[in-house]
Amino acid sequence: MLNRDITQATPKPAQEEPPGAPRVLLAHALFQGARTLVIELGGDRYQLRITRQGKLILTK
Repeated sequence: MLNRDITQATPKPAQEEPPGAPRVLLAHALFQGARTLVIELGGDRYQLRITRQGKLILTK
């Protein structure tokens, strides 16, 4: 299990991204060793999980 925060686990881009470009986050930095996390949006909760095949599934 990683004990680093996202700023340490996410590499810094070589150059500035253009405005409006999507942010890139590393899955291992988000999950921090877990296989499931919960995302809350507008009062609803969604579950993001890593499958055995290493794919992501988002469910409500």
